[in-house]
Amino acid sequence: MDNPTLEMLKSRRSIRKYKPEQIAEHELHAVLDAGTYAATGRGKQDPWIVAVQNPELVAQLSAMNRAVWGRDIDPFYGAPTIVLVFASHPDTCPTAVCDGALVLGNMMLAAHAIGLGSCWINREREMFATPEGIGLMQRFGLPAGLIGIGALALGYPAEPPRPAAPRKSDYYRVIL
Repeated sequence: MDNPTLEMLKSRRSIRKYKPEQIAEHELHAVLDAGTYAATGRGKQDPWIVAVQNPELVAQLSAMNRAVWGRDIDPFYGAPTIVLVFASHPDTCPTAVCDGALVLGNMMLAAHAIGLGSCWINREREMFATPEGIGLMQRFGLPAGLIGIGALALGYPAEPPRPAAPRKSDYYRVIL
């Protein structure tokens, strides 16, 4: 089927090398806005989105993520913008993790649609369970009791993405 949206879904790739210049404000808002339109359980709009462009805070987040990861590389790949997604604890909102994942997915697709690169980054749950992470959530003005779901490295790609790997032959089944 020939459809521009379907082709965009197939061509999005994770970007792991970014240009140092900051993205434009209207681009950032377009990506963040797309995240707010993700489906959420019961329409609760439980996730919280925080975009970080302050270089010192980006460096702090990178150091926190490296500490959890146990590797001495920038887990955000030099991206000038980091977008964090938080949600309620699953004990209080059973769909929280799935809802946050959909928010991240929407933002990744929106970034690709407007020519930005993105990469989903893990370890935010562990980062924001620490005293340092809890302090940052307070600084961000978030309610207590949230958990980190994930983050996006976001920026202008420094190089073209690699082509998609072939899809496995038994990825899906149709049962009639």
